[in-house]
Amino acid sequence: MGAKGNMIPSAQLQVFILIAVLNSVSCKTLKYQVYEEQRVGTVIARLKDDVAEVLSKLPSSVSFRFRAMQRGSTAFLSVREEDGEISIASKIDREKLCEKNLNCSIEFDVVTLPTEYLQLFHVAVQVLDINDNSPHFSRAIVPIEISESASVGTRIPLDGASDADVGHNSLHTYFLSPNNFFKIDIKTRTDGAKYVELVVMRDLDREVQSSYQLQLTASDNGVPPKSGSTLLKISIADSNDNSPAFEEPAYVINLLENDPLGTLLIDLNATDPDEGTNGKIGYSFSSHISPKILEMFNINPENGHITLIKKVDYESTLSYELDVQAQDLGPNSIPGLCKIVVKVVDVNDNKPEININLMTPGKEEVAYISEGAPVDTFIALVRIDDSDSGLNGEVECRLHGQGHFRLQKTYEKNYMILTNISLDREKRSEYSLTVIAEDRGSPSLSTIKHFTVQVLDENDNPPHFEKYRYEVFKSENNSPGAYLMTVVALDADLGTNGQVTYAIIDAQVQGSSISTYVTIDPSNGAIYALRTFDHEDVSHITFTIQARDGGNPSLSANTTVLLTVLDENDNPPIIHAPSLQNHTAELSVWKYASPGELITALKVTDSDSGANGEVSCSIVSGNEEGLFMMDAGRCELRTNASLEQVARYVMEVRLVVEDRGTNQLTAGALLKITLQENMDLLPPLFPTGSSHTSHDLSHIIVSLVAVCALLLIVLVKFAITRCTQEKKDPKHNYSCRVAENSYQKKPTRHIHKADITLVPTVNGILPVQSHPHSPSASPMPERGTLGSRQSHHSRQSLNSLVTISSNHMPENFTLELAHTTPPVEQVSQLLSMLHQGQYQPRPSFRGNKYTRSYRYALNEMDKFSLKDSGRGDSDAGDSDYEPGRDSPLDRLLGGRGEQTAQTSMMKFVTAKVTRKTTQYKSDREEFQSQSQTFSSAKSRWSAPRKASVPL
Repeated sequence: MGAKGNMIPSAQLQVFILIAVLNSVSCKTLKYQVYEEQRVGTVIARLKDDVAEVLSKLPSSVSFRFRAMQRGSTAFLSVREEDGEISIASKIDREKLCEKNLNCSIEFDVVTLPTEYLQLFHVAVQVLDINDNSPHFSRAIVPIEISESASVGTRIPLDGASDADVGHNSLHTYFLSPNNFFKIDIKTRTDGAKYVELVVMRDLDREVQSSYQLQLTASDNGVPPKSGSTLLKISIADSNDNSPAFEEPAYVINLLENDPLGTLLIDLNATDPDEGTNGKIGYSFSSHISPKILEMFNINPENGHITLIKKVDYESTLSYELDVQAQDLGPNSIPGLCKIVVKVVDVNDNKPEININLMTPGKEEVAYISEGAPVDTFIALVRIDDSDSGLNGEVECRLHGQGHFRLQKTYEKNYMILTNISLDREKRSEYSLTVIAEDRGSPSLSTIKHFTVQVLDENDNPPHFEKYRYEVFKSENNSPGAYLMTVVALDADLGTNGQVTYAIIDAQVQGSSISTYVTIDPSNGAIYALRTFDHEDVSHITFTIQARDGGNPSLSANTTVLLTVLDENDNPPIIHAPSLQNHTAELSVWKYASPGELITALKVTDSDSGANGEVSCSIVSGNEEGLFMMDAGRCELRTNASLEQVARYVMEVRLVVEDRGTNQLTAGALLKITLQENMDLLPPLFPTGSSHTSHDLSHIIVSLVAVCALLLIVLVKFAITRCTQEKKDPKHNYSCRVAENSYQKKPTRHIHKADITLVPTVNGILPVQSHPHSPSASPMPERGTLGSRQSHHSRQSLNSLVTISSNHMPENFTLELAHTTPPVEQVSQLLSMLHQGQYQPRPSFRGNKYTRSYRYALNEMDKFSLKDSGRGDSDAGDSDYEPGRDSPLDRLLGGRGEQTAQTSMMKFVTAKVTRKTTQYKSDREEFQSQSQTFSSAKSRWSAPRKASVPL
């Protein structure tokens, strides 16, 4: 790394990267080194540069951020999110942080954001020691008493110096000020610590020199080296000849770390051959032993029992070295020395430690995750530590999370908690996860730690209406602003994502916007009317309501509301016919009309519907003599008695029309009825058009058309068959024209219309004898019986059409048809006879003259023509035949033979039927038009009115 600012020179910084790819998440270990005591803000490294190779494999459009997952309560280092710059956050003292441990490091984890491209890095920063501590003696002056009889080589243990630094900066050597009697011997303990012993080089003579003062100096190997010193005050005393001696110069003891207090470590036994007080031995720890050992162990001065007075911990100290001396009670005694090494044996006495670093900031032990997060989203980083060693320190980690989360090991003792499936806050908003760490010791120890995952809401649920379709009923004539109903839509999301607002989707109702009819409260879905509804104007209003939540982007749902405007009786009946002037109409009736004769039919409409629109008519005055009667349902006024004896020529009859609503509304009319003796002066009646008569007429005419078509087919087939037979028979091998020409005694003949006679039947019987007299003229039908006249004319026309002249029948042939037999069946019977050949039509002529009966029959047929409406409105060309003028049949048949006559006759009948069918359709369309006019007038005037028309 470059030497920028306070950054450590690259020569002093080493970076080691260990790459381990687990699933889709890259796990790397980055190792750095930094010296202790660096000032705050010193830059150690920039992760963005060190992991650039990994980040280059990810999308370049993603802006990565770094976040440190710190461990422990003190944050010595900080990580900048923008580029992952690692710097010193607080002063690092290696001696306080790691004491005498050679490997002292600060470890933490760093993750990259966003979590969709999560990368995990483990950072280990090794804290390097600097020579900031000098060797130090516990005592500045060390008094030593040596007998003058001490032999050369006698060793006296001295207080050792301590140096908090490690490595090259730790204690390296000792120096003793120059003299001729003493020297020092530097030794090393099993833990690497150095101590010193004072060795006698010459015999001492108290009488020559009773004391010595020597300077003992301890020095480290730092650059520059540091040192510390203490003063040795040596006093020469009289000698005690024998010193106590131990059985072994050193002992090694294994102590379980879970051994209880008071445990006996060793029973020392030293011997002294002297007698008395010079042979009585006392045991003690050497004067230079550390205070820590004095806290842990105790020695009985009388019997040499060393016992445990404080619990030992294998994880903190692996072994202890105890320097024990045995000294007799004699004067100038020289102690015997013994070294005891206590090795602490590890037992499974430490539970695994669980450290959970949550990804999201907030409350402790609470993690937050969006419900829209994908599978394998990072939740937390878990580190498991166990201070025990061996199997006691091997830990298995498990996660209990209802299957929604999983635990994935990254490296060493680190794990990641990831989502296992997609989450749905509406189904479950909170999860309690349990991390269990269990070692493999015997018996095993375990640790359980809980934390909570709260699922944050996403706008993933649209509003939902209680009903797909709402129906509301409101009576017309409501006041504007009237409440109609309330629609409710629920949204399972939270906050603004679940706040629903309502609106009506714009639509057109009879050319106006729906917003002019109804409105809705956007906050609660209450619907109100904006205008007064009129059932006769609009009876049903259908509109769509949209519910939209407040999310981003927002979601919506629709429902349909059907508003039915109920009818009220607010429209009185209206009389359209007969035409009224000041509620009065003038009518005329034939004085000699028979009872039941129709005078007039009222056309009445009521704009209301249902019972409010149903009307009934009645006579309220002017009918005291009972001369008239009123059909209440059809509103038809008819004569009820003969009017011949009525003295008055003008009568006034007051009528009233009322609906059937709860509050009945009425309309009145005054009819001035004038009696007329001359029937020709009577105006045409208003066509009432009985539906029954119209339907009967329709059926008859349709049947007539169908039967005529069948008759044409039979005649064509018959003509073809007859001509074919005549050609095959030599006796009849001549055509109709040849037969006609071969008749020499009579003039040339032509088959005319009269050859096939159409005559009315008499009481349903078709006579075969000749008709010497033409039928008498039918009497003029009476007024007021239009429907019966039309039915009677249709029957007579059909009967005339199927009547065959006796000139074409055998003498003894008689066909009787019941009077009640429908015309269609009569024609069917006749066609059946024609087809079976029971009779053959033959021409009837006398020279070129037609019988009067034939022409009269044709005249009768024209009189009953369907083109005539029965009201005297036939035009001049309406008649099919008129006397004194050649008939169409004459022109069709003139100059042709018998065979040609049959074909011509079929064409004539076809044209005739086509003409009648066209006339029937015209009359029917006129009738339907009048019916529609009547119905539309009724619907327009059926609207309720607040006041009735005065009588």
